Amino acid sequence: MPVIDSSYTPPHLFRNGHFSTIYPNLFRKVNGVEQTRERVELDDGDFIDLDWSYAPGKNNQKLSVIIHGLEGNAQRQYMVGLARHLNQNGWDTALVNLRNCSGEVNRLYRSYNAGVTEDVARILHHILATQQYSAITLCGFSLGGNLVLKYIGENRTLPTELQAAMAISAPCDLYNSLQEINKPKNFVYEQRFIKHLKAKLYERQVVFPEHISKSQIKQCKSLIDIDNLYTSKAHGYKDAIDYYTQCSSKQFLKNIAIPTLILNAKNDSFLGDQCYPYTEAKKNDHVFLEVPVYGGHVGFYSSESVYYNEKRALEFFSKHTL
Repeated sequence: MPVIDSSYTPPHLFRNGHFSTIYPNLFRKVNGVEQTRERVELDDGDFIDLDWSYAPGKNNQKLSVIIHGLEGNAQRQYMVGLARHLNQNGWDTALVNLRNCSGEVNRLYRSYNAGVTEDVARILHHILATQQYSAITLCGFSLGGNLVLKYIGENRTLPTELQAAMAISAPCDLYNSLQEINKPKNFVYEQRFIKHLKAKLYERQVVFPEHISKSQIKQCKSLIDIDNLYTSKAHGYKDAIDYYTQCSSKQFLKNIAIPTLILNAKNDSFLGDQCYPYTEAKKNDHVFLEVPVYGGHVGFYSSESVYYNEKRALEFFSKHTL
């Protein structure tokens, strides 16, 4: 599908990618979303927590399952902002807290990464076994966007109820994104990620001292160090490069067979050139690629209470679901 021309033009300050990225995280406050938590027990003995919010009325037939980014959770403003907009327009939402992201250390040494599509499959299976929805969509932010694209592009039979998907600020090439984050312009972001990930690893070390030591964690100075020490090994990959190679969603886009929108801003400082899948989108009628000039990383500010990515999600899902 040809690349979509984008109409997104924010106020002047928000044309700066860094400002657009940082502002919602520091200053946006989304009110009016009431969440109900459900714990989903997984086949391997672990769990994932879903935070549900509902549209007014009863027996709503449409549901959007939404997945957060690296070190996110279902309470992040970008998550509840999208949930609120969908709820107000007749959609129920199930916001996913990936393993170890709901405020409680998960039971196993493994946790989450950009390619754990078996967890997405399990969540959808649980929902379809316990709820009655005629139309379901998937939406992922950043790491969650890569996860969504990989899931729908793998060689699997998708539920017939799953009718559309969206990925926002998705690092379709994980190693290329890592290289971009390593650049000096992203030093503050990178250090923040490292700080949070190492804090999680120290928690994990207390529970699983036989798998990892404090000295190993202390020696990690970069994201690839963490992925070499923990992410890759805990999830069955040889090393970080093997993890990035196998889990990057770009290679799966050719197989996608449901309407899918990828919304990646051109001034997203986390995405390198390989994260904009122009060629793949042009070769697959089901893949729609929108690359606004502005938006930063999960930014897309609007002077209204509804951000641009939230408007686009509702438009796209409404158009492509029965």
